[in-house]
Amino acid sequence: MRSIRLRTITTAWVTTALIGLVPGIVLAQDLGPGLTDPVVLAPFDPAAPSCSAPQGLTPVLAFARDNDREFMAGIASGLALAAKDAGLEFQSVNAANDPIKMAEQIDALRAAHVGGIVAAPVDAASLAPHLQGLIWSGSYVGTIVPPPAITILNAPQYLTGKALGDAAAEYVVSRLGGNANVVLLTHDSLEFLAPRFAAIRDSLEQVPGAVIVADISPETVNNDGGYATMQTILVAEPHIDVVLGADTVVLGALAAMRDAGLARPDQFFGGIDGEPDAVAELRQPDSPYKASISLAAPVFGYAMGRHAADWLAGKSIPQAIDILPTALSALRLPAYEADIANPGAVFADPARRNSYLKFYGNICYDRRDNYLNFPWSSEAE
Repeated sequence: MRSIRLRTITTAWVTTALIGLVPGIVLAQDLGPGLTDPVVLAPFDPAAPSCSAPQGLTPVLAFARDNDREFMAGIASGLALAAKDAGLEFQSVNAANDPIKMAEQIDALRAAHVGGIVAAPVDAASLAPHLQGLIWSGSYVGTIVPPPAITILNAPQYLTGKALGDAAAEYVVSRLGGNANVVLLTHDSLEFLAPRFAAIRDSLEQVPGAVIVADISPETVNNDGGYATMQTILVAEPHIDVVLGADTVVLGALAAMRDAGLARPDQFFGGIDGEPDAVAELRQPDSPYKASISLAAPVFGYAMGRHAADWLAGKSIPQAIDILPTALSALRLPAYEADIANPGAVFADPARRNSYLKFYGNICYDRRDNYLNFPWSSEAE
């Protein structure tokens, strides 16, 4: 069988010296690099003392998103609800997978003195100095996975991938007789997400008959990227049993399989993110889509939005957030859908909130020199 694989590209972090090369951003020696060496963060202390509130910022919460996939829409919905509850104006900008456009959008938000920004970077390294400029202007900066940020949102990536990999491995053994042609649609070029795919590979290695016939990163992390990549794979290997990756690309791959007349009810398509279209597939008894590992985007979006409001009020907020993976099933769906429809109620209920989120560290405006500037993960601790 022909194997298709793209080489992993490791993104080197932009050093703080690069800040001086970006127009409009103060020289690094005037700022401080934040926490660049990995540190173990203690659990968040909600009783930690407050400090002064930032001045001269507008009561606006903005979301700088990489593209328009459903996962980003889920984050945006949570942020918008949090902004409404906290009395902030909500804005959203879409970079459409263009890193230069995203940098320009971030700089424009800084020029407008926006009080809080949550960013899902297109290219983390090139965006880093622009985010540092925002941090030093006093704004709250939260990021989805990469630094730098006042608060980093991450998932235990290996645990997330293992949940999907174990489900797929069990299905191959119990339903496919221990043999399967497997496609991995990875994001290995994003070093922060690489552990989830390492975990998937580790799970599949326990099933000798599970053969990875394609291990490839789609050009874009959306349905179109998954569709185009699967079309290429099918030229080399038309018999596919298992497809794994982020929901959005796996959904695109499924569409390509259906258009080619190669989708079968006994296949195992599984994704990560709990996107609405994936959940809809799970409800269909004959769908090849068998699993989605949810990261409850509206729930963590709401939490980050409330933390932005607390930051602007001078309160101490978490430096990092774990979003705990939830394996969706038909039994779990009703409670899960109720939670993502009303993330404010989840945030207000410690028991429900703690089933999705775990908070680490403390930071507030006067101590913003302790912003995180290393790729934080609770699994690294």
